[in-house]
Amino acid sequence: MSVLLGVQPILPRGGTWIQRWRVPLGFLCAALFLLFARPRPATLIAGAAVSVLGLLIRAWASGHIRKNDTLATTGPYAYTRNPLYLGSFLLGLGFTIGSGRWVLGLLFAALFLGIYLPVMRVESATLAQLFGESFQDYARAVPLFVPRMTAYRANEPKTGFDGSLYMRYREYRAALGLLIAWGLLVFKAYYLR
Repeated sequence: MSVLLGVQPILPRGGTWIQRWRVPLGFLCAALFLLFARPRPATLIAGAAVSVLGLLIRAWASGHIRKNDTLATTGPYAYTRNPLYLGSFLLGLGFTIGSGRWVLGLLFAALFLGIYLPVMRVESATLAQLFGESFQDYARAVPLFVPRMTAYRANEPKTGFDGSLYMRYREYRAALGLLIAWGLLVFKAYYLR
């Protein structure tokens, strides 16, 4: 599972403030990226391809997660324990590529590692409390972030993609954010040289 809404971890408090501030920090970083971006058609095309892949992974993941209710091990969760964050990483990486400034890539990498690595660790500890041995078995087999090459097969009942979860978790906001961010990059590329 990736995002845990409604549960305050009973674990180390170090990750909780990061969990609360990761989205506002993301918007602040996006504004800085737009300010310093020097997009060109080639960087926009390459970055858009990476960002769309990230958006698709997030959408796929949102249809397999039942937050705090069931341990998600199907769909993209069979390859990585954090497909929502992997999708977010690809969205940010694509935006960074689209910006046309390699120095922003270094900033993006530092921010992503500094914000999301602690969050993933806190959430793993929370999931261990919620799901016990099932999570421990899953965590031993499925990497925290970088996907494995073959699907994990749990002994638990398989659940398929549920499109209503996409709406329930408001995942469409990621698509809207992508359209706005890319619209601003394209505007800057063609009208603010």
